Amino acid sequence: MNWITNYVRPKINSLFSRREVPENLWTKCDECGTMLFHRELHDNLYVCTNCNHHMHIMPRDRFAALFDGGIYTEVAVPAPIEDPLKFRDQKRYPERLRAAQKATGEAEAMLVAEGEILKTPVVAAAQDFAFMAGSMGMYVGNAIVAAAERAIETGRPLVLFSAAGGARMQEGILSLMQMPRTTVAVEMLREAGLPYLVVLTHPTTGGVTASYAMLGDVQIAEPGALICFAGPRVIEQTIRETLPEGFQRAEYLLDHGMLDRVTPRSAQREEIATILRMLTGQGPVVHGDLPRPVETTQIAPPPEPEALPKLDPEPQSAPPSEPAKS
Repeated sequence: MNWITNYVRPKINSLFSRREVPENLWTKCDECGTMLFHRELHDNLYVCTNCNHHMHIMPRDRFAALFDGGIYTEVAVPAPIEDPLKFRDQKRYPERLRAAQKATGEAEAMLVAEGEILKTPVVAAAQDFAFMAGSMGMYVGNAIVAAAERAIETGRPLVLFSAAGGARMQEGILSLMQMPRTTVAVEMLREAGLPYLVVLTHPTTGGVTASYAMLGDVQIAEPGALICFAGPRVIEQTIRETLPEGFQRAEYLLDHGMLDRVTPRSAQREEIATILRMLTGQGPVVHGDLPRPVETTQIAPPPEPEALPKLDPEPQSAPPSEPAKS
């Protein structure tokens, strides 16, 4: 052993060796191409800091930012039959389910939870587009029914975040049956007098748009979200015409009266709580640990002036008396 072996070779190896860097530290924005550091992106609720593009966000990350203190309780959802049609394309349906579960860490494409948003008790449901494109299957139908039943049981409004590519083809007509089934669940909320608020995220398409995603008492969308039944490319190929710029995007639908609001993700918490309190007749939004504001005493209107006593009508002159007879 000499100085070449002990010093020179390790020094050369350290210069030319590459450190392994995790691949998930940086994310490229789909809109502007900016490379975003994962911590900065997470702190900004997965919204591009350069172009304000709203990227995909997992339901658990959304709920952590939505509920007070990030505290919420999951609502149990009944599990459907795993493979009712024994469907197989390039892979078997159960294999695709297991692959999606491994990639996302979730059991299915929708998460249901209950908690408080700025001291406002709510039940919330969110679709995960990363799970088989958020496709609507029997589990999603069960989740919406479970969310509606829990909202009715606790007397809370229901908030739903939609993100889907449509119905799940591996379940065939059973997935299409979730459209009327979820519509009935929304009608149950209306009969109970509870608000149903929908936040449409990118993308919300297909049978989801044709059912529960467009039945809210108030319709909110995230900026730039694609909201449609058939996509722009399908429509262009069908009618063979170029569609207007921004067609079927949230801002376009807002201008044409199909939405009530287009709200950035950072402002949704405040706006959802405010709208729900207005619909349920509650007081103003409570921030932080401040006590609920005391209701101000209304000033009584000034008393009306007393009516003047009515004057008696002028006495009529008595008729002249007849002269006394002798």
